[in-house]
Amino acid sequence: MTSVLRRVRRAAIVIAVVLVLAVTAFVFYASMVMAGDRGAAIKAWENPAVSISSTDHSIVMMPTGEASGTGLVFIPGAKVDPYAYLYKLSGIVESSGVTVVITKPTLNLAFFDQRPLALFQDDAPTVSRWFVGGHSLGGVRACQLAGAPGDGAEVAGLVLFGSYCANDLSSTGLEVLSIGGSEDALSTPEKIEAASALLPDDARFEQVDGLNHAGFGDYGAQPGDGVSTLGDDAERMEITVLVRSLLGTNPR
Repeated sequence: MTSVLRRVRRAAIVIAVVLVLAVTAFVFYASMVMAGDRGAAIKAWENPAVSISSTDHSIVMMPTGEASGTGLVFIPGAKVDPYAYLYKLSGIVESSGVTVVITKPTLNLAFFDQRPLALFQDDAPTVSRWFVGGHSLGGVRACQLAGAPGDGAEVAGLVLFGSYCANDLSSTGLEVLSIGGSEDALSTPEKIEAASALLPDDARFEQVDGLNHAGFGDYGAQPGDGVSTLGDDAERMEITVLVRSLLGTNPR
């Protein structure tokens, strides 16, 4: 073997090792999720007005009473445990009869989840009117799905929690509700305002005083975030009232 071939072989081995290490490091990084608060999740599980079930790709929250016929596919923020949203979203299910399907993103990152919206809609076949939404980077992915749901899926509107779009939905005619927090230091009110032109002219923008970025779920403090001045129950109530004003308007 010539010296040139030996050098090429060594270089190929080094590159392969670096790639393996990089992939391993990324998978390890993606697997380190911000865990949901157990106490908050238990409140949702014990709520007699809400039925919760799990599949390999989603968590389905359905009302035990009369269902409205409206559903929300909700996408978690990056590296946030999907179960961290049970308590905050359970108020919507309880008070308005809406069905909520929380996705379990590939590698805990919504951008890597290319599964069609229809997969999650099929988890609640009795729903006739669908919205899609998400928190933080999950909301960015929800914007993409709202603009191009694919596979015959239909979307009536979009719900954003501490998030904003990167794609243009201004001419879609979607019903849109964007909820921000005054203490959100990640998806700041300024960032939400800067991206507002990407949404339809009649999109609703609501800001909850005292709410921070992590307050949209229950997973503890998030690096770089502000400090919420609201309690967990108050955060849930504010979110529930606002989302219900959009999703709770189409009873069966």
